[in-house]
Amino acid sequence: MVKKQTAGRDNLGEFAPKFAQLNDDVLFGEVWSREEQLSAHDRSMITLAALISGGNFEQVKAHMMLGKAHGITKDEIAEIITHLAFYVG
Repeated sequence: MVKKQTAGRDNLGEFAPKFAQLNDDVLFGEVWSREEQLSAHDRSMITLAALISGGNFEQVKAHMMLGKAHGITKDEIAEIITHLAFYVG
């Protein structure tokens, strides 16, 4: 089961409370908890690929840590980066 996320509320709760609520409750609550459809491990791999492909490197470190918590190995992360280098270089 995916751990309850509070980063939105912790970081933006006072400034943008609706965004924080949507981030924590919808994205990380409802979407990430749909493990029968897609495991947290696979969602983390897809998220890392999307972040790297989109050049959103400021989020990669946090999602690598989250991915490790979801069982992604260092070798898998290295393989994701190697594979993407030829497609999004």
